Amino acid sequence: MRNTETDTEADATGTKPEAIAARIRAAILEHRLPPGAKLTEAQLCEVFGVKRGPIRQALALLATDHLVDLEPNRGAFVASPSLQEVHEVFEMRRIIELAVVERVCSAQHGNRRLKSIGETIRRERKAFESRDFPAWIRLSGEFHTALATLTGNTVLCDCLNGLVARSTLISALYESPGRSPCSYDDHEAILTALESGQAQEAAALMVRHLQGVELKMLDRPAGASVDLQDVFGTRETAASGR
Repeated sequence: MRNTETDTEADATGTKPEAIAARIRAAILEHRLPPGAKLTEAQLCEVFGVKRGPIRQALALLATDHLVDLEPNRGAFVASPSLQEVHEVFEMRRIIELAVVERVCSAQHGNRRLKSIGETIRRERKAFESRDFPAWIRLSGEFHTALATLTGNTVLCDCLNGLVARSTLISALYESPGRSPCSYDDHEAILTALESGQAQEAAALMVRHLQGVELKMLDRPAGASVDLQDVFGTRETAASGR
């Protein structure tokens, strides 16, 4: 049985529920954990070196964000959104991101604030060209959330962050493996319109972009069998004697 000193040391190394949830979330959003994958508590306890309490708390946090489904008598699974959920998520994204475009265009000193968005797009393109697909997938969503940050509306940002996370999960379910339906070319066109203060053009491009992302989703569910040791890199760590 672990004593208090050991528990405190474990927490310091990233085994608190929030840290565990963050690692599982990253694995989901980078398409390393596919929709439908079973998140076995015993395996997760071994992977993260904790008891069941922190694991259950982490899974509950992810369930709140609609990234994990908790099924009585069956356990936890990476969420598998239905086609109806796909349409609802993207309908909400269009409503919110049109408001984002309008707010960003109406803000003063917009060009200076948009420089950081341009840097995100450059990193997104670089990740694609270097075939760092997990980073590319993450950065494609970051374009949208970073743009929302410029509005200064934290409630709007929290809402969009959740929707983008669910969109990334959806792409893992309906899109071909190793691909992101979110195009950095579209992002560059939207940014150019925003920098020029062309609100209507930026809004039209955003709507077209989000509609295109939704339409690219294919009815091709991902496989649900995964090895959690491999996903979180713990097998390699154990083999190296660390």
